[in-house]
Amino acid sequence: MVQRSIKRLLFGRPLHNRELSHEKLPNWKALPIFSSDALSSIAYGPEQVILALTAASAFAYGFVPYVSVGILVLLAVVTLSYVQVARANPGGGGSYSVARGNLGEFPALIAAGSLVADYCLTVAVSISSGTDALVSAFPQLNPIRLGIDLFVLFGILMVINLRGVRESANAFVYPTYAFIFGIAALIVTGIYQALSGIQPVLPPASLEKQWTAGMLFVLLRAFSNGCSSMTGIEAISNGVPNFKEPSAENARITTYWMSFVLGTMFAGISFLMMHFHILPMENVTGLSQIAEATLGRNWAYYYIQFTTMIILYLAANTAYNGLPPLLSILATDGYMPRYLSARGDRLAFTNGILFLTFAAAFLIVVYHGNTEHLISLYAIGVFLSFTIAQTGMVIHWRKEGGAGAKSRALVNGIGAVITGIVVVVIVISKFVHGAWMILVFIPAAIFVFKKIKNHYLAVSDQLGVNWNEVGLPRPERKHIVIVPIAGVNRVVQNTIDYAKVLGGEVHAVYISTDSEQIGKVLERWNRWKPNIDLKIIESPYRTIIAPLVSYIDRIDKKNNPNDFITVLIPEFETKKWWHRLLHNQTGWMLRTVLLLYRDVVVTVVPFKLVK
Repeated sequence: MVQRSIKRLLFGRPLHNRELSHEKLPNWKALPIFSSDALSSIAYGPEQVILALTAASAFAYGFVPYVSVGILVLLAVVTLSYVQVARANPGGGGSYSVARGNLGEFPALIAAGSLVADYCLTVAVSISSGTDALVSAFPQLNPIRLGIDLFVLFGILMVINLRGVRESANAFVYPTYAFIFGIAALIVTGIYQALSGIQPVLPPASLEKQWTAGMLFVLLRAFSNGCSSMTGIEAISNGVPNFKEPSAENARITTYWMSFVLGTMFAGISFLMMHFHILPMENVTGLSQIAEATLGRNWAYYYIQFTTMIILYLAANTAYNGLPPLLSILATDGYMPRYLSARGDRLAFTNGILFLTFAAAFLIVVYHGNTEHLISLYAIGVFLSFTIAQTGMVIHWRKEGGAGAKSRALVNGIGAVITGIVVVVIVISKFVHGAWMILVFIPAAIFVFKKIKNHYLAVSDQLGVNWNEVGLPRPERKHIVIVPIAGVNRVVQNTIDYAKVLGGEVHAVYISTDSEQIGKVLERWNRWKPNIDLKIIESPYRTIIAPLVSYIDRIDKKNNPNDFITVLIPEFETKKWWHRLLHNQTGWMLRTVLLLYRDVVVTVVPFKLVK
């Protein structure tokens, strides 16, 4: 009762299946829920461009606007492409569903592996970035950075998402709008000051650029770093079923709004970084420097830092709305464990949420919450799934035909070419910085998907009914019941009584590890008179399980292979859980061995203790 009360307090009451329609989101709620990842990326995306450029040379700063414009153009192309994905796949699943329907199994599994990596990294990067914003405002928290990361992950995000889609929407919608308002106010204020002040709008140092032999590689790396700002664009197409009807149309509108807000904020923050000539500083984010330079170290500065921290933490929620439904589709198709397709008490994909939480925790711990190292792994999976999705959409429109099909295929084709080039750029520029790990992970994920699929196919093949044999006479079978005993007591008496009720041929077996005890057991057995012979097997090496298994094997070989053999394990259940620690676990070990290695029925016959 206490456990149930705690569960209800944390996660709420169970929801009926018919309440699923009430979990659907209107556009104004869906925008912050599905776009928090993309919008939050402006807290680190523009800064990552400058970080890559200034790491090479002080004379590379002037390339910032060129890289930023390239990213904005790519954002527009990807947005148009994913609007088409949402329209063509109202059932969700994003690039995986597109590839499965148009490109075949292997490209679909590449997309699935890419998305799994992307979403797990989204959670890890978002939480780490949120803590970066917090530490920028309160440097004294730096020693407990990792603890803050894990508390936010398990204590807030996991719990709220296990409460269901509507609960997470109610919790996250207003902080996201608060962040949008704060950044919009910061950009407007900063641009006004830049245009009306006596200082140059763009200082000479921010315009310095010098072409060198290695500058192309530097620009490509800066571009790939900045492309992390586009992670999350695909989330809406993965979660179309979460929108109110008409779901595909509402998803399309929300995608446009998300991209417009993201593009405006990215351009504004990039401009202000150049205006203030922001340079990387340890434990201080670029956005923090802009806010302090524009607003001063006052309440407005702390408002920006606080809402940035919140939106970065909430950005992880985009993955919680994207990956569990994708895992559900993969599980339904047989590529992931079937239990990932089931909804929990609150109509959320509970097991998928737990999977994502522990995977993200692993990444945070391994990389010690270092945002820069995590981002090095980030973008390749995203753009690989972009490329696959858009290639699949080209084939989709060619199959469908009709008015506008050629123009839509052209949009997706251009998107596929551009994002494919970006994939190559990221692989080359970030290979030694961690991209190789994703290139290893995706084939490994495909291998696991295929192994799971093959297992389910094998199970289906073996469990399928042979309809040609239906109605034919079945072979005669008898029932053999084996009861291993450790002595004569009420637990054994209860089990023998149950064996007699089952019927069949009952064998009571005593494994003796001490020859002096045989006489005592026989005396008590004969005194009880259960009308069943007691088989005694001596075990001079004091093992119990091996002699019993050997006995079962002999019975199995001696009788008809079609006979049923049931092993009844007498076991008393202690009143308190810790009492169990005071007794041996022979019954549990025997049950495990028999279920794994022998074709027998294993049943525990419990006897409840009251003290």
